[in-house]
Parts: sequence; C-alpha cells; structure tokens
Amino acid sequence: MERLEVKRVNHRFGFTEILKNINFSLNKGEVLSIVGPSGGGKTTLLHLCANILDVQEGNITNTFASSAFAFQEARLLPWKNTIDNIALGLIARGENRRQSIQKAQEIALKFGLTEDDFDKFPKDLSGGMKQRVSFARALVLKPSLLFLDEPFSALDIGLKKELQAILIKMIANKEISILFITHDLMEAIRLSDVMLLLKADPGHIVKEFRFDVAQNKRDDRYVYGKSAEILQDEEIINTFELELK
Repeated sequence: MERLEVKRVNHRFGFTEILKNINFSLNKGEVLSIVGPSGGGKTTLLHLCANILDVQEGNITNTFASSAFAFQEARLLPWKNTIDNIALGLIARGENRRQSIQKAQEIALKFGLTEDDFDKFPKDLSGGMKQRVSFARALVLKPSLLFLDEPFSALDIGLKKELQAILIKMIANKEISILFITHDLMEAIRLSDVMLLLKADPGHIVKEFRFDVAQNKRDDRYVYGKSAEILQDEEIINTFELELK
C-alpha cells in the first residue's frame, strides 16, 4: 500500500535545531496538513518529505508511486510559454512531445486558462494565472502524492476557492493523496482529513485534529464553525499566541 512514513525525524541548520522528534504517517487517499506559525519549520519538514532536503536524523519512507510539488511561488521557467511550462515534467520523464503538449493544453483549459494564454510567457501572466499554470504543471503528471507549500496564500478568495474545488473533486474521486503546509487554519479544515499542529523552537508536533466529514460535504458553515471551535483549543492559542494578539 502506498504510504509516507515519518519516524523520529530531527533536523538542524548549523547549531540551530529546526525540527525535533517528528512522527506521522500519510496513507493512500488521505490529505494531511501541517499548520503552525511562520518560522516554525513547516517548509523544512515538507522539503524533507519531498526529498528536496536530505534527512539528517530519523527516517522518512515514501512508497507512493509518484509525486509532484506546487510551491508558494509559481516558479515558472521565464523562457518557456504557458504550455511548455505545464508540459515540462511530462517531457522530462520521456513522454512523446506531441502527447505532452496535448495533455498540457487540456489541463490548462480545466484550470481556467484560455487558448489565448497558451503562448504567453510568465512575464505576461498575472500572479493568479501563474499559480494556475503551477498547479496544472504538478497535476498533469497525475501524481499519487501531491506536496503543497502554502500554494493559496497569495491568491484572492475567488481563485483560492476555484483551485481548492479542483483538489476536493480529486480527493472525492480518490485520485490523489496530499501533504500540505499552511498557517491558515480554515484552509486546513477545508481540505484535511488530519491536521497536525507544529509548535516552534524547535518545530515539534503538539496535537492532531481529525475531520470525519468528507471534503466535498464541508460548506462554509462547517469550516467557520470548526475554525471557531479549534481557535478555543489551548494548544492552538499557545502556538499562535503572537498572531492572536
């Protein structure tokens, strides 16, 4: 069975301890979020899980067949147009260029881009359009596991809901597993099966929250209600103390 397993992970940058005794698992079909204040080690942990950083202490085992990553910044190649940016991963893994371009065009339309956008370069795209391209580039690969590094933080409410709706449909169809980090509790409540709270200095997990209602059944009332409930939790108050003042 496809699974991501994190056991007893510690991490340092020089003499600074960033993460301490991190343990969790993510099974196929699940969505797991890691929340916490900025500077708490969330991005470092995500990079370790995605094999962008080497594990120093502990063990991370990833048996998912394939994975993709969408960053907070779109990170598009400036010398490639929209379609070539989306098709980049397909071509890199050896797929036929014509088929890769066709798949890229199909998913671009699904993500709200138009044919007029296909030949545009990143400098000609708005921030929201760049993020659409970034998501399309990750999901055109049909990854078993998707890593998300606060990809909605700079988006307006409309686009955020639009992209989240695409993910929620994929989750409902059991097409994908997701590990993502955020400091936005409502975002985590809307998308997660499990939410882990990471407290800083050094980053360590202090609490786990589980949500049993299916993502496609969570309306705004549910998300707002759960947010209000969780914001009364003592560990949440302590962890986000600076942000709540």
